[in-house]
Amino acid sequence: MAYQAIFQRYEMKYMLTRAQKQALLKAMAPYMALDRFGRTTICNLYYDTDSYRLIRRSLEKPAYKEKLRVRSYGTATAQSPVFVELKKKYQDVVYKRRVSLPLDEAAAWMRGGAVREPTQITEEIDYVRGYYEDLKPVVFLSYEREAFFMRDGGDFRVTFDENILCREDHLTLTESAWGSPILPEGMTLMELKTSGGIPLWMTRFLTEHHIYKTSFSKYGTAYQTLIFPEKQHQKGERKYA
Repeated sequence: MAYQAIFQRYEMKYMLTRAQKQALLKAMAPYMALDRFGRTTICNLYYDTDSYRLIRRSLEKPAYKEKLRVRSYGTATAQSPVFVELKKKYQDVVYKRRVSLPLDEAAAWMRGGAVREPTQITEEIDYVRGYYEDLKPVVFLSYEREAFFMRDGGDFRVTFDENILCREDHLTLTESAWGSPILPEGMTLMELKTSGGIPLWMTRFLTEHHIYKTSFSKYGTAYQTLIFPEKQHQKGERKYA
């Protein structure tokens, strides 16, 4: 199946209550439709160094930052197609490069192997792997997503992510989605994705309902709320043992 390998767009994030989401779904109905996949479970393995260099850098909010992950849609098997994704952000623009491979090939590549058919995108990913040297999977993140597209064919997209779960063990895409939640109960993370502007009807809705753009990184939030506190706790246990 053909897939989009390169993205360049703006991604704006908002936190919604259940009531706000339901109101927005009604407002969206004349303009947008749910994509053919419906509600989908997305699973990700984020790669980082032993010192969490990538995410610590990202949380400093530099002009440029990048993340490397392997993504599956639902629980994968060895031969399931997955995406190896390099996600970069410069200023406010998100650039994403991805390649689709069977999971066993992707895993072997990420362990230090080589892809059978190199491309410009795989070379970019290899450069990042070589630059950071000791990249490995450090966290599993999953969430349930509903994605909407414009009925008129425009590139404006809206996604709703719920039940965002994180874990630091069982770092495999072949195991079901489970872990610790990182969103408050009843909240939804909405993302507006576009290479241009936001439609006037959406801008009007956000203004009338006092919904404001927020800065939220799934991996960043997992690191700040679950991973880093645990690491500090472990250091404390060793110090006073």
